[in-house]
Amino acid sequence: MLRNGGARFAVVWSIASASSLIATAGWSQQPSITWLGTLGGRESWAFGISAGGSVVVGYAHNAAGEWRAFRWTQATGMQDLGTLGGAGSAALGVSADGSVVVGWASNTAGLSRAFRWQNGVMQDLGTLGGYSSFAFDVSADGSVVVGRTVNAAWQLRAFRWQNGVMQDLGTLGGSESAAYGVSADGSVVVGGVENAARQRRAFRWTAAGGMQDLGMLGGIESEARDVSADGSVVVGVSSGRAFRWTQVTGMQDLGTLSGYGSKALGVSADGSVVVGAARNAAGQLRAFRWTPDGGMEDLNQTYASLQMDGSALWWATAISPDERYIVGYGYNAATRREEAFLLDTVPEPASLMALGVGLAGLLGLRRRKQ
Repeated sequence: MLRNGGARFAVVWSIASASSLIATAGWSQQPSITWLGTLGGRESWAFGISAGGSVVVGYAHNAAGEWRAFRWTQATGMQDLGTLGGAGSAALGVSADGSVVVGWASNTAGLSRAFRWQNGVMQDLGTLGGYSSFAFDVSADGSVVVGRTVNAAWQLRAFRWQNGVMQDLGTLGGSESAAYGVSADGSVVVGGVENAARQRRAFRWTAAGGMQDLGMLGGIESEARDVSADGSVVVGVSSGRAFRWTQVTGMQDLGTLSGYGSKALGVSADGSVVVGAARNAAGQLRAFRWTPDGGMEDLNQTYASLQMDGSALWWATAISPDERYIVGYGYNAATRREEAFLLDTVPEPASLMALGVGLAGLLGLRRRKQ
């Protein structure tokens, strides 16, 4: 009797402790969609999210109709990060802790330049001898930035920037390349590159191996958009279809939402969850989440109860490393605007119960040892 009562108490206590732990971590108990608004204008798009989901970056129209890079938190709302002296800017990537933001901004000459923003200061990362540059992603610690620039020969080139030095990552025999994603430690870079036959190919770059052609799903082109934390999983688009690539499986077609096209734009830290956009059977663009077990799901259907009639999640552009938070943009029927969104998927109740039972098991094991 005492043992059974003690075990029952342990289960109840452990589940309560799990709930307390979740509450302490600042997690909500229900999924939610937060529309992030604008900077006074008509549109906003989100492109990056920090590890804990607390910081979102992107760009939005201000009251003057200018595109401006923003950094959003629940406490501050949407913060305008300014420019390099020109009229426009856009934030496209953020570090794990949310303190470093990268993107592009126009300078006083009206030229677009890659920037790295930290502590209120926007740094111009320069070019490879040309006139413009764009930053698309940043490593977890904020020290490595990747993107695209124009070199002295007026060629578009993928770059990797670190400690003030911009490195040209080259091509596969063509004249153009662009880097769109970087691994957590900054050692693996992915993007799109032109080969000698002037075909666009997805690439994976490392210092030791250089630029690796990841192939394609058919047709003549492919492009990589993001990479897992350890650099082993690459996602993107090939011949109009979303793909997931690993060294073992090669390029895997992730399918569509019964429509004619899809594009993968973000991947979780472990490479198991992919997000992007796809056409449904009606030809409508819809944000998706893909998993190995569930395949491709329409986030509008999965989280239909969270949306006002007429609203729609169009693009899922990034996912937090732990898979919980997804950002992108769509149509907010309440404001009648195209707006950036933050989707908090929250662990399923079954997962919370499993956590509680797991704690109970540990407690039971400890009791037996005593």
